[in-house]
Amino acid sequence: MNRRELFGSLASTLKGTKKEKQESTIRPPYNVDESLFYSECEKCVGTCVTACTEEIIKIAPDKTPYLDFSKSGCTYCDDCATACEYGVLTLEAKSQMNAQVVIDKNTCYSWSGIMCFTCKDPCFDNAISFTTMFMPVIDPSKCTSCGLCISVCPAVSIDIKAIV
Repeated sequence: MNRRELFGSLASTLKGTKKEKQESTIRPPYNVDESLFYSECEKCVGTCVTACTEEIIKIAPDKTPYLDFSKSGCTYCDDCATACEYGVLTLEAKSQMNAQVVIDKNTCYSWSGIMCFTCKDPCFDNAISFTTMFMPVIDPSKCTSCGLCISVCPAVSIDIKAIV
């Protein structure tokens, strides 16, 4: 049993079942023009999906790609942009995602008094720090919105929201 499973099983008895996550449309971080998704992606067979080693790129019913952070996060590896044949995703447009990662303090185990550091482990940018009593906070100036912390949270207390 890994640490996530342990925390999940212990805390689920205290809190009940996991809450459902809200979904936002988050695009891969290699685009500048949202309209290209609608004009060009319908011509494609989803090469960005097959190129994504983290398997977080999914195709919506309108044939546009979006990111699903339920199992992993974006490593900014460039593979989806390299695979894109229609210029929707390009290496020249590489940037952080237009999104913000947030922690729900009402459901976070650490904010509820259960010591948990699970979200900090995958954060390569040290964007998650802990205040007194080990309560996690995200530093937006360091966070790249990669989403690697989302799927590891045993309380499902971390979410990502598109910035519009």
